Amino acid sequence: MKIYFHLNLGGFSNCYVVVNEKAKEAIVIDPGEITEEIISQIEENHLKLSAILVTHNHSSHTHGIKTLKKIYTPKIYAADWEVAKNDTTVITGDGKFKVAKMIVRYMAVPGHTADSVVYGIGNVLFTGDVIFAGSMGSTNSSYSKFILRSNIETKILSQQFATILMPGHGPPTTVGAVKQFNFDITD
Repeated sequence: MKIYFHLNLGGFSNCYVVVNEKAKEAIVIDPGEITEEIISQIEENHLKLSAILVTHNHSSHTHGIKTLKKIYTPKIYAADWEVAKNDTTVITGDGKFKVAKMIVRYMAVPGHTADSVVYGIGNVLFTGDVIFAGSMGSTNSSYSKFILRSNIETKILSQQFATILMPGHGPPTTVGAVKQFNFDITD
């Protein structure tokens, strides 16, 4: 598995292209903006775009879906039907599915939004706006903050120390670094 990072300058959000090199298939996570670089990466490597994974329904994470749907026929996974209407495979709770010949785990982690989902592939978690290097996601109430923090502690911080976290904004981090340095969580 290889992971390629792309920055959406419009929303300063992260988009990831996850590639199964043996199967020549790809997954796009949080396509906020689809650039020529992303399309070239898929086309020049002769990859099949098998799926789009959406961590939550904010335009800085979903705006590029329309472009990808015009070119490819990926399966779209999200916890909110409105992401792509009838083309959305709605996931709820915690579970797993197989796509691009990879096992994808998912966990509902509400708090930032009601539809926030964290995806796991191998030892990497794609956290959307749930948690970042140095902080946790924004919330709109003290109750939402309590729910988010509880979910982070039970679902993310329970992972192995070396688990890599690829957030929706900012640089990657690890579970170990979050436990040591994320003062939103450790105070």
